[in-house]
Amino acid sequence: MTELAAVRSEETQKSQVDSETTERFIAEKHIGERIKRLRLKKSMGLVELGKHTGLSASFLSQLETGRVVPTLRNLARIAMVFSKDLSYFFESEPQAMFRVHRRKERVRLPQTGVDEPTYYFESLGYMVPDRHMDPYFAQFIPLDKNQEPRAHMHPGFEFLYILEGELELHHGEHHAKLEAGDAVYFDASTPHSYVCMGKKPADVLIVTMHQPPPAQPVTLLRPSGPRVLPPSPSPRAAAHGAR
Repeated sequence: MTELAAVRSEETQKSQVDSETTERFIAEKHIGERIKRLRLKKSMGLVELGKHTGLSASFLSQLETGRVVPTLRNLARIAMVFSKDLSYFFESEPQAMFRVHRRKERVRLPQTGVDEPTYYFESLGYMVPDRHMDPYFAQFIPLDKNQEPRAHMHPGFEFLYILEGELELHHGEHHAKLEAGDAVYFDASTPHSYVCMGKKPADVLIVTMHQPPPAQPVTLLRPSGPRVLPPSPSPRAAAHGAR
């Protein structure tokens, strides 16, 4: 009897240890938080998720807050709703992207494809892999009398914010004079070019985005509200080749 009691005691201890290990593992993997993120990403309520999985809303709530430990069967049901493999809940979570670009570490580069550059730029996102946008600091210099702005084009969108100085933007058949504080967002697959209009260089923040461009008019963003660019009397930019 003593030996049997000892065996049962040992089994009970192992069960407690396994249960504690499982709970700790579940907590470390933030499984409840992952389930909640998947649900919110789909704008799905607990009741709706319960209908898809056969689990009650109260149980799912406790699961998301870590008050109950899920079984593999329950996790498999939830994974199927969101078209995920069961391994999704146990893989290491990717670290959130965070990169600091110091001013002293940036590299100043001239406009490419020309003998006499009309602007210089510095990448503000060169340390970010697989980025979805490219931010730049650009400085446009006044043109010589014989210089012509060279138009270029690329897929996606482009956003400009004028930090200092005056800049003229040519975009297809449109053109606009921009001053400090003005901003413009446009379809970058249309030929466009820039001209510094002042006697001093124009400092500009530029962000190019990689998404396919929509069929929308160019809109200027000013403190007083947005306005659509007027047609240009002379579509000079469209006559220039790509950069």
